[in-house]
Amino acid sequence: MLERRGARLERPLVVRCGAFGDMVLLTALIRPLAQRFSAPVDIVTSGPWSEPLLLGQPGVGEIWTLRSRKTPYWVSLDQQRLVRQLKARGAGPTWFCDGNDAARPILRRARIAEQFIVAAKDHDLRPGEHATEQWRRLAQILPAAFRDANIALPDLSGIAPGCHLEVSDEQRSDLEQWLRARDLAGLPLILIQVGNKRTMRRGLRRLAVNSKYWPHERWAEVLRHLRRQHPDHAIVLLGTGPEQRLNQEIIALAGTQGLHNAADDLPVPRLVALLERGEGLITVDSGPAHAAAAVGCPQVVLFGKALPSLYRPWGSAGADVKVLRGEIDGQPNMLGIATQSVIAAWSELKLRPRGLRSR
Repeated sequence: MLERRGARLERPLVVRCGAFGDMVLLTALIRPLAQRFSAPVDIVTSGPWSEPLLLGQPGVGEIWTLRSRKTPYWVSLDQQRLVRQLKARGAGPTWFCDGNDAARPILRRARIAEQFIVAAKDHDLRPGEHATEQWRRLAQILPAAFRDANIALPDLSGIAPGCHLEVSDEQRSDLEQWLRARDLAGLPLILIQVGNKRTMRRGLRRLAVNSKYWPHERWAEVLRHLRRQHPDHAIVLLGTGPEQRLNQEIIALAGTQGLHNAADDLPVPRLVALLERGEGLITVDSGPAHAAAAVGCPQVVLFGKALPSLYRPWGSAGADVKVLRGEIDGQPNMLGIATQSVIAAWSELKLRPRGLRSR
């Protein structure tokens, strides 16, 4: 172990308390850091999705999950437990990747000083830079306390750009059992992601503030077209539990056969395996869109106000991605995307050959 000014230089630490898609994007930082230090990367995060998503992924070490960063420390048992764990671990090179400072007091309490930290907000995005490119660039920056240490830059030539997820044999076996139970085994699959965390907020679905809502009747028309174009495929609507009702409303409106609502039973590992299995995906800008790119699933993705240049799904497998972004009154708006635009983009999409998985 290399000691440097009272800190140990053994395993890097990354702090990122983000949504599902944010954690998929973070793999673009984890892989080069693990290569640079020849050691797994420990992660402080939040949300119930992070551990099942990242545990066992290349370059990932310990994962510590915070339930809340804003609860007062003296009543937050999980914050206190995390501080004890980080103290026992010892200070070392740390990448702080949150856009706000809510988790910074945790590092101070754990005696990880500023000179041990690379903060993403101190290294602004470059014009036109994708989120994964920013993480890839930050992997080449060392905290001030370690800049005179003899640590080679990562050889990025062996690490394909974009985010990356690996699917285990256990995940694939679980998926196959699940498909058999739903009479989907052996069928080619088309996947649909209608919802996102905003569509599930009561009363917001049709409001302008929900920039990721696309109308039910348009989804229904797309589903009818897919049914006609791909009569032998099963069309599976993805989501979490609260999205089951949303999916069912759209299925009823579509009024066609061969549509399957899977939002009732898709834990994260199974979702990732299903995305690897699917021949193609149509989705709003969402976490599953990034996970699909990370496992090589081709997709058509509908954007609202978010910048495609920054958040376009980009995976190391290089699967085809068609990005659509509409306008209303000169402003970016998902409602400006016509149904025929989605259908046309799907018709041009290079679907994954049947039975082929990314490796």
